[in-house]
Parts: sequence; C-alpha cells; structure tokens
Amino acid sequence: MIRWVGFAAVLGALVTAGVVYAAREPGWRNVVAVWLGESEPKLANEDWPICTTMGLMGSEADWAQLDPDFAAGKKALIAEDWNSAIAALKLAALRDPRNADIQNYTGYAYRRLRQLGPAMQHYQEAILLNRRHRSAHEHLGELYLVLGERAKAEQQLAMLEGICLIPCAETDDLKRAIAAYNMLVTR
Repeated sequence: MIRWVGFAAVLGALVTAGVVYAAREPGWRNVVAVWLGESEPKLANEDWPICTTMGLMGSEADWAQLDPDFAAGKKALIAEDWNSAIAALKLAALRDPRNADIQNYTGYAYRRLRQLGPAMQHYQEAILLNRRHRSAHEHLGELYLVLGERAKAEQQLAMLEGICLIPCAETDDLKRAIAAYNMLVTR
C-alpha cells in the first residue's frame, strides 16, 4: 500500500512538471490551454512547423525584422539579381549558420546561375538543418530533374507528400516539374 501511495505521488509530480514545462514552451501553450478548458488556441504563423516558400518572397514582409543581409538577399532574389543575392545571403549565413531558409535561398540563386554543384550543396544543407523544409525539398527535386535524375526527384516528391499532409504548393510545383520533364523525355 505504501508503495502505491509513493508511486502515485511520483507520478503526480511528473505529470505536474510536464504540464508546467509545456506551459512555458511557446508551441505547447495552446495545447495546455485546451487541456485547462480555455478558449480554442490560435497558432501564429511562426509556430507552424513549415518554412516560407519562394512564392511568398514578394509579399509584404517586415524587412526591418530581418537581418539586413538576409533582407538584402531576399530583395535581390525578387529582382533576379542572383550574384548580389548570393553575396548578401552568404553574409547573413555567417551570422546565422543554422538558418535553413538562408541555405535554401542561396541554393536557389546558384541554380538560377546554372551552378548546380553549389546549389545542391546548399539545398542539402537546408534539409540537414530542417528535414521538413518544403521549399528545399521542392528545389532539390527540380535540380535532380535538371541533372536527369527523375528517380531522385520522385524521392523528393515522396518526401514532400509525407511532410504536406494536405496539398501544398511545393508538392504541386514539383509534380508539375516532373510531368513536364516526363513530356520532354518521351518526345
């Protein structure tokens, strides 16, 4: 009997510690709020486990919130000034080497310059930093198509389908690229 009381006390302490920890972590605050019967949670965009896409780069962003070199790199990408984008993004990467978006954008600029080796390296680095980085998987798949490696592009598509539980732009874009590639190859 004493063992069961001790076990219940330890279990209760562990559960309480877990709830206190979860309440302190931003991603879990909403879950804890629901457990406690509070109103339905609303996640901010930055709380979702997804990255920004190249299509959103032209949207109104709060550039002042970004690293100045990261912002300059994104502006250069929008202007299709690939060399300036690479230079600015490399400076931003010096300050934030674990930023998967910087690596993905740098890879994109290299690919647009037809420098496929550095593009591959940066896409793979982005995926190492964030294995769920949708845009990096899409761009890596497109790069594989440029290299004539359809099977590897299809592997990236399968990865995207696993990441995007509902349809996402990156999956659709890579599907279209694979279909276009297939049309070119069968001619």
